[in-house]
Amino acid sequence: MADTIQEAVTLALDEAPERNFRETVDIAINLRDLDLNDPSNRVDESVVLPAGTGQETQIVVFAEGETAVRAADVADQVLDSDDLEDLGDDDDRAKDLAGETDFFVAEANLMQDIGRYLGTVLGPRGKMPTPLQPDDDVVDTVNRMKNTVQLRSRDRRTFHTRVGAEDMGAEAISDNIDVIIRRLEANLEKGPLNIDGIYVKTTMGPAKEVPV
Repeated sequence: MADTIQEAVTLALDEAPERNFRETVDIAINLRDLDLNDPSNRVDESVVLPAGTGQETQIVVFAEGETAVRAADVADQVLDSDDLEDLGDDDDRAKDLAGETDFFVAEANLMQDIGRYLGTVLGPRGKMPTPLQPDDDVVDTVNRMKNTVQLRSRDRRTFHTRVGAEDMGAEAISDNIDVIIRRLEANLEKGPLNIDGIYVKTTMGPAKEVPV
């Protein structure tokens, strides 16, 4: 499968028109034979891409003490319980933060307060934090999430996710797509039979079908 994926990616990259900015590479995934009105059938997966996302990933950590100090070296922003309470009182600021942040991480003992103050903002956006247990290394967790993308179909048969950037090269992007396809096939009820088609494209380029 890897060779045929790489052929599709190569075509998508070769046929993309020249742009004066660095384009991302995305895939569109079409599902079939699934009742997506039933939340249990929806795709909602975090996938670590072996070649990375090719883009900056914005990560905010809710933490205090030593964990907050260590998180400051790797996260884009570290917020404590006072910041959390302030966000709970400022709906517009909370929505802005949710919109510009890819992933949230939080010490497990702060999760209850996050649900109380930010649950109505983060929950519907699928951005509730990943809980950080006492034995978890915040640096490892954040660095892993920098290479993570979210597969989320909600109730739609077609959804998109980032798989890289145009200058990463076809092989690296293909490795990322391969991992995503394998995860989907492993977790969908009927495996590959629930995938109607996958297409790869740069931001402004033509879509090319990826054989599955």
